Amino acid sequence: MGGISVWQLLIVAVIILLLFGTKKLRNLGSDLGESVKGFKKAMSDDDKSKDAEFDKVEKKQAESTKEQKAKEKEQA
Repeated sequence: MGGISVWQLLIVAVIILLLFGTKKLRNLGSDLGESVKGFKKAMSDDDKSKDAEFDKVEKKQAESTKEQKAKEKEQA
Protein backbone atom coordinates (compact mmCIF):
# COMPACT_ATOMS: atom_id res chain seq x y z
CA MET A 1 0.00 0.00 0.00
CA GLY A 2 1.26 3.45 -0.88
CA GLY A 3 4.28 2.32 -2.89
CA ILE A 4 4.85 2.92 -6.56
CA SER A 5 5.57 -0.23 -8.49
CA VAL A 6 7.76 -0.64 -11.55
CA TRP A 7 4.69 -1.10 -13.74
CA GLN A 8 3.20 2.19 -12.61
CA LEU A 9 6.48 4.00 -13.37
CA LEU A 10 6.61 2.34 -16.78
CA ILE A 11 3.06 3.47 -17.59
CA VAL A 12 3.87 7.04 -16.54
CA ALA A 13 7.03 7.00 -18.69
CA VAL A 14 5.06 5.79 -21.75
CA ILE A 15 2.43 8.51 -21.24
CA ILE A 16 5.12 11.20 -20.97
CA LEU A 17 6.80 9.83 -24.09
CA LEU A 18 3.52 9.97 -26.00
CA LEU A 19 2.72 13.50 -24.81
CA PHE A 20 6.07 15.14 -25.46
CA GLY A 21 7.69 12.93 -28.08
CA THR A 22 11.24 11.71 -28.27
CA LYS A 23 12.65 14.86 -29.88
CA LYS A 24 11.54 17.20 -27.08
CA LEU A 25 12.68 14.75 -24.41
CA ARG A 26 16.07 14.38 -26.11
CA ASN A 27 16.45 18.18 -26.27
CA LEU A 28 15.41 18.48 -22.64
CA GLY A 29 17.97 15.85 -21.63
CA SER A 30 20.79 17.50 -23.55
CA ASP A 31 19.90 20.94 -22.15
CA LEU A 32 19.86 19.55 -18.64
CA GLY A 33 23.22 17.86 -19.21
CA GLU A 34 24.78 21.08 -20.51
CA SER A 35 23.43 22.97 -17.51
CA VAL A 36 24.94 20.50 -15.07
CA LYS A 37 28.26 20.58 -16.95
CA GLY A 38 28.29 24.39 -16.87
CA PHE A 39 27.50 24.39 -13.15
CA LYS A 40 30.34 21.97 -12.41
CA LYS A 41 32.76 24.06 -14.48
CA ALA A 42 31.74 27.24 -12.67
CA MET A 43 32.22 25.56 -9.30
CA SER A 44 35.69 24.29 -10.22
CA ASP A 45 36.67 27.71 -11.60
CA ASP A 46 35.51 29.32 -8.37
CA ASP A 47 37.61 26.88 -6.33
CA LYS A 48 40.67 27.63 -8.48
CA SER A 49 40.24 31.38 -8.03
CA LYS A 50 39.89 30.96 -4.27
CA ASP A 51 43.04 28.84 -4.18
CA ALA A 52 44.94 31.45 -6.20
CA GLU A 53 43.70 34.22 -3.90
CA PHE A 54 44.73 32.22 -0.84
CA ASP A 55 48.20 31.70 -2.31
CA LYS A 56 48.59 35.44 -2.90
CA VAL A 57 47.62 36.26 0.68
CA GLU A 58 49.95 33.57 2.01
CA LYS A 59 52.83 34.93 -0.11
CA LYS A 60 52.25 38.49 1.15
CA GLN A 61 52.27 37.28 4.75
CA ALA A 62 55.52 35.41 4.20
CA GLU A 63 57.12 38.49 2.64
CA SER A 64 56.00 40.74 5.50
CA THR A 65 57.37 38.24 8.02
CA LYS A 66 60.74 38.23 6.23
CA GLU A 67 60.78 42.04 6.21
CA GLN A 68 60.00 42.19 9.93
CA LYS A 69 62.80 39.74 10.73
CA ALA A 70 65.22 41.74 8.59
CA LYS A 71 64.25 44.97 10.43
CA GLU A 72 64.70 43.25 13.79
CA LYS A 73 68.21 42.10 12.78
CA GLU A 74 69.12 45.63 11.68
CA GLN A 75 67.92 47.10 14.98
CA ALA A 76 69.81 44.53 17.05
